[in-house]
Amino acid sequence: MPKATTPENSPRIHRDKTRRGQFGPGNPGKPFQPGNQGRPRGARDKAATKLARMFQGEAERIGRRAIELAEEGRVGCVKLVLDRAFIEPRAERTLAALKLPVLKTGADALAAMGLVTAALADGTITTDMARDLSVTVDAFRKMYELADLESRIKALEATVHVRRARAALTASNDASDAVGN
Repeated sequence: MPKATTPENSPRIHRDKTRRGQFGPGNPGKPFQPGNQGRPRGARDKAATKLARMFQGEAERIGRRAIELAEEGRVGCVKLVLDRAFIEPRAERTLAALKLPVLKTGADALAAMGLVTAALADGTITTDMARDLSVTVDAFRKMYELADLESRIKALEATVHVRRARAALTASNDASDAVGN
């Protein structure tokens, strides 16, 4: 019979993080063995699967009750039940299937927003998903603009520096010509 695991005979777990902020080997922050990538993308956990099964038979009753609560002005309850408690599996799949381009330029951000808008118009993604994606694309756009402005300012400063150097050289040449005459 195997010996029960106690704090005295359990393997040492490194709870400290490395310099780069990663957990050490054997830490619960990194539970998988090498080669095991974990749950595949889009796979649902046990709780979500149980919740989905519960909602299958009760969807109509829950929908009616949500409408009653909304009529009473208890919108928070409705939002909790409909938005948080049950995530539509189709929405998860469509968000994973929505292939946004890699954002490297302003044109890429424009293309990504076009895809998000088209998916929202088709009903492929929800308004919440579209908002979240739009916030991400907008954050990229702001950082891209900042980097672009920084490079433009550096180019202008370099041009001003060259012009000042030329003006100083011209002024010194004119001064030496005036002294020589």
